[in-house]
This record gives sequence, C-alpha cells and structure tokens, in this order.
Amino acid sequence: MILLWRVREITERDVIAIAQNAIYTGLIVVTPILGFGLIVGLIVAIFQATTQINEQSLVFIPKILTVAVVILIFGSWMLRKIVDFTIQLYENINNLVGMV
Repeated sequence: MILLWRVREITERDVIAIAQNAIYTGLIVVTPILGFGLIVGLIVAIFQATTQINEQSLVFIPKILTVAVVILIFGSWMLRKIVDFTIQLYENINNLVGMV
C-alpha cells in the first residue's frame, strides 16, 4: 500500500495574518517605552522652554533613566507577550505547513 502525502502550502492569507500578528505584538510591546519616553521628553522640553535652558544633553539622561525604569517595571510583561507570540507561531507551524 502506497501512501501519498500532500504538503499544504502557505497562502498569502497565512503570511499576512502572521505579519499582522507580529506587527501588533511589536507595537504592543514597545508602547510603554515609547509612551513614557514621550511624556518625559515633553516634560523636559516644557521645563527647558520655561527656564530658557537650551542644553541638548539635558533631555537624554531623564529619557535613559525612564526607559530603564519602564523596562524594569514592564519587562516581564513585554517578555511574556513576545514568548506567547513565539509559542503561538511554533504551535501553528503544523497547521500552516502540515501534511494534509
């Protein structure tokens, strides 16, 4: 008895769905860092405008510290989101390119 297997090919819809999930996960993961960095940048810019201090390096230290604190606070959540996406991707490999 000869068994013939067909391999299912990945369609454009599958590729688009994977890309959409990857972009969505990436945006969700970087949102806390970008959001808090933006808020601190605006606060420092307002402070510089009101005090007329035009020091370019004044913006970097608060932003770096803010990003470090945000990564410490949200780092486990961010890592969990990335790991969940990766696990979902690995679990669906058989469905995407499985034997039919």
